[in-house]
Amino acid sequence: MFEFVKDIFRKRTLKKHASTVPTGILPLDQIKSYVAIIDVEDTSYDTCKSAIMNFFRSMDIRGAVFFQDFRKIGSEDRLITSIQTTITKKDLDWIGRPNKYKLGVLEEQNPDVFISLIKDPDFAIEYMTKTSTARFKIGRKQMDGNLFDLVINDPVGKDISQLESWGAIKNYLGKIM
Repeated sequence: MFEFVKDIFRKRTLKKHASTVPTGILPLDQIKSYVAIIDVEDTSYDTCKSAIMNFFRSMDIRGAVFFQDFRKIGSEDRLITSIQTTITKKDLDWIGRPNKYKLGVLEEQNPDVFISLIKDPDFAIEYMTKTSTARFKIGRKQMDGNLFDLVINDPVGKDISQLESWGAIKNYLGKIM
């Protein structure tokens, strides 16, 4: 019963807060800013973060990499990423939406392109994607409502890292004119 109620509130909040900015595939020369979200549970997350930042920096495109860290962190454990750009379970409300502060930090970037390298996106990613005013949205798995303009799926029967997915995305970005 609780899941049913939660789904009703999720649908209502998505409808209420959805971006009205039209999206589509943009060539690199039209991209001035980016936001990428990566999962710290993927062992390639640090290398992936550097690869993303280096690529966009080389193109003179500003932006930020955000982290999804849903690991259970004990009292002796420390967060291994910036608290400003890390979304943890504690940052989610009861329906799974990130808090206003984290969403505000994300919105401040005002990205032209929104990239989710989360392999199995949850409601938090769905909410951030749907409410983002980015004009080009890229993901690893399509979500209800065709939220992403470009989807780079893992090959059938193969489990690839975020870094490998980023390599494929970077390859496609270079081909879009």
